Amino acid sequence: MPQLTINGKTCSFEKGETILQAALRHDEEIPHYCYHPGLSIVANCRICLAEVWSPDPKTGALRAGNKLFPTCQTPAVEGQVVYTDSPKAVGNQKAVMEFLLINHPVDCPVCDQAGECHLQDYSYQYGRGESRFKEAKNKRPKKDVGPHVLLYSDRCIMCTRCVRFTREVTGTSELLVDGRGSIEEIDVFPGIALDNELSGNVVDICPVGALLDKDFLFQQRVWFLKKTPSIDGITASGDNISVEHNEGVIYRVKPRDNIEVNKWWITDEVRYGWKFVHSESRLKLPAIKGCDAFVVDDAAAAWSDALSATVNTLESAVKNGGRLGLMVSPMLTCEDAFLLATTILAIDAQAELAVGPIPVLGEDKTFPGGFTMYAEKAPNARGVRRVLEALAKGRKVHDAAGFEAAAKSKAIAAAVVTGNYPSEWVVPSLQSALSNVKLIVIDTLPSTLSDMAEVVLPGATWTEKAGTFENAKNRLQGFERAISTIDFAKGESQIALDLQAARAGMKAKVFDAASTRADMARVVGLERLTTDLHAPPKPAKVAGDMVLIEI
Repeated sequence: MPQLTINGKTCSFEKGETILQAALRHDEEIPHYCYHPGLSIVANCRICLAEVWSPDPKTGALRAGNKLFPTCQTPAVEGQVVYTDSPKAVGNQKAVMEFLLINHPVDCPVCDQAGECHLQDYSYQYGRGESRFKEAKNKRPKKDVGPHVLLYSDRCIMCTRCVRFTREVTGTSELLVDGRGSIEEIDVFPGIALDNELSGNVVDICPVGALLDKDFLFQQRVWFLKKTPSIDGITASGDNISVEHNEGVIYRVKPRDNIEVNKWWITDEVRYGWKFVHSESRLKLPAIKGCDAFVVDDAAAAWSDALSATVNTLESAVKNGGRLGLMVSPMLTCEDAFLLATTILAIDAQAELAVGPIPVLGEDKTFPGGFTMYAEKAPNARGVRRVLEALAKGRKVHDAAGFEAAAKSKAIAAAVVTGNYPSEWVVPSLQSALSNVKLIVIDTLPSTLSDMAEVVLPGATWTEKAGTFENAKNRLQGFERAISTIDFAKGESQIALDLQAARAGMKAKVFDAASTRADMARVVGLERLTTDLHAPPKPAKVAGDMVLIEI
């Protein structure tokens, strides 16, 4: 591959790459604001200017250009030597930072972006120690530009990332640049709000605190948040996300870069659709039909009694000549499906297996930038079906309608039904079909089925457990647990292991996603769970640049 030298470091590059792109690929830092890999290159922030020496095409000798060049826009050339730490380049960096801060309010203590702001970082790394500007600053208004986004115009540095995003990625063009010079500002067109399905992404790509998320505003300082790599648990997209949380509470969900899946973006649906995790109506304790409600102090006894009642209900149905049923929600993980199905099949080898209802809203929508929003609102319908079909060994695995029909025909005497949907999911026909079935319901939110169940076991959302989802393109992706399970609820995999232990009169094993996947891979048809799994990245260690001395 061709090579160039950046600040003394040799970097290879591919044909068509710019100097900045080659530098970023080799972890060589060049300050930049307006450049973003998912947007067009405009070179208007000017902080990435560098001194560039290029080989003369005739003699091959290195010759310096007569000016500084924007590295985000200048093509990389074989033999090039680039300096961003030369006196000229450093002088430009200091000048650009000084100009950007002239009208900036420097209100970091009250800004949500503090702690992850490029203006802060670059001011410290490349700026001056004090401002020479003594005149009055220009004051601009705070604007409500859409249902999710606020614009603090005073903080804007006019990188135009947000404008380019609405033009090139969403194709909706709600944002524009109004005015010129020191009074230039971002605004929306009259009567048009920033209200597209991807609007929250402008907050992510804003390098300063100009565009802020209303939902996260003043909620938490970012340095308190822990980031856990996860996967979209609401739709079939398989978008890579980071769940950001502190002390067991989720505060926001942000996209995690993955060019093969979601690039740099997520939908507002995924960004804000996790709120049911902390719903006050979450099921927190088991319940047994005909028994008094359990209290928190009796949580251990509640689970012991509920598991025993579940085992008795299922085994009694089989002893009386009935058939068991299991409907696994497409909101559950592959590991959940495997352990639940294994547990039920151990009681009744001919149990009826089914994939739960798969919500679909509208049609798939692909934006001009290539990002697709999926109409299917379930993260793992394909993974659940894959697991159930492997365990069924040739027998039919029903869809929700088929399970209803089997229940109506009285082919099922007792059934375990799982939910875990973010909202009400039980349709009247399903409720009617299961009215004469002894029900064990595992769910996160109450429903009409939990009202009629023999036993209700509180399950866990995808943020409260580790597992694997298979998205609409059959990509298997693992994710980690972000927060502990709410109160006394349990993950469906752990519930399955507890049921197995209750039947055997032994102590239950603690669920581990990796070892469960290894067990699954030994089943014909599930080998992909280890060979084709895309595992979440391991957290990178970031070294601070502050020198510590012992006193």
